[in-house]
Amino acid sequence: MTTTRFAPSPTGYIHVGNLRTALMNYLIARKAGGTFILRIDDTDPERSKEEYVDAIKQDLEWLGLHWDRVERQSERLDRYAEAADKLREKGRFYEAFETPTELDLKRKKQLNMGKPPVYDRAALNLNDAEKDALRAERGNGVWRFRLDHERIEWTDGILGDISIDAASVSDPVLIRGDGQVLYTIASVVDDTEMGVTDVVRGSDHVTNTATQIQIIQALGGTCPRFAHHSLLTGPQGEALSKRLGTLALRDLREQGVQPLALLSLMARLGSSDPVELRTEMAELIDGFDIGRFGAAPTKFDVQDLFPLTAKHLQSLSLADVADAVADAGVPAELAEPFWAMARENITTLADLKGWWELCRNGAEPLIADEDREFITEAVALLPEGPFDGATWGQWTSAVKDATGRKGKSLFMPLRKALTGMERGPEMATLLPLLQVIRARG
Repeated sequence: MTTTRFAPSPTGYIHVGNLRTALMNYLIARKAGGTFILRIDDTDPERSKEEYVDAIKQDLEWLGLHWDRVERQSERLDRYAEAADKLREKGRFYEAFETPTELDLKRKKQLNMGKPPVYDRAALNLNDAEKDALRAERGNGVWRFRLDHERIEWTDGILGDISIDAASVSDPVLIRGDGQVLYTIASVVDDTEMGVTDVVRGSDHVTNTATQIQIIQALGGTCPRFAHHSLLTGPQGEALSKRLGTLALRDLREQGVQPLALLSLMARLGSSDPVELRTEMAELIDGFDIGRFGAAPTKFDVQDLFPLTAKHLQSLSLADVADAVADAGVPAELAEPFWAMARENITTLADLKGWWELCRNGAEPLIADEDREFITEAVALLPEGPFDGATWGQWTSAVKDATGRKGKSLFMPLRKALTGMERGPEMATLLPLLQVIRARG
């Protein structure tokens, strides 16, 4: 069975970069009729917070990315300890005691010599007495996985054939000196024991994948299929990493972005398929193909979400937005005609309040000096109301007959006088909703 996972760390809110990973893994699982796991990577007790766990779940539920089960790494520490013992028994795990300053000096020396800054494995030459002395002086060391210096190869679902020389990579630290288990081994143990078959993540994890393949093999596991999606940039190709904090999903939700607008963009962004608004999740699932994504950095512009949101809102019925219409203050008896008027003229649901304020309180007339006499004559011909769908046509016909104006010179001044705007809804649908006509004076 196809099994995928989304593995966020509860140290902050999900942003669009996280969403890309979550969505791809979700779509792969759902298209195959498989399992989608939400795995909370909370092995860092100082930075992990329960409020972020709750926020992650809320954001995924808002988007409709429903998981089949939840796993928490903090509840699996014994499994990581067993894996560490197994690596020690195989001679693939060793303790190292260098300080950050010492490691930095080693890297600088290697770079000055034109060599790659790879850990030199000096710790492997320590005898037991030397290790005891270092522990007494510095405390417990870190535990590194000893890589086999050979080429690590796999066929990536997006990047194609990958080959990395393990000798060009430092032996990864899997357990810190304070005992904290790091992502590299925890993820391997989880993926292996949970039967994860497909892993999609950012291209910044390619080197991690290479080392994890050897760890999986050392533990006797089966490697999943890996795919590494491109990283997002800003609309001009600028680094997006510093802005991700302002692109949290809850911030986009607060700005009025609709879930299907966001999903429709993120499910196609960076692929050879055009971005098209989808009306339901099933369409995204059926049309998803990881092989259609490219390796080049992918431009993301948050402004692209708003035309998609507007288009999505246009497709909704009053029943879909009844709460938002009511929250805008629209009386129940006017809700249906109000939504019919407003739906084509809003970008987000927050815009409904502005339209109802116009209907309830009227608009400041926008009248050019050369049109003042015309507007005075025209408004005198406007009936007292109530207005209906035929009022606009009847009124403009009467004004045309009385003034001789027609076309744009007739309709535009009247629209501006009643709404204070040059463009907007069909006046035949808006006029019956206007509670106040300020142009009457």
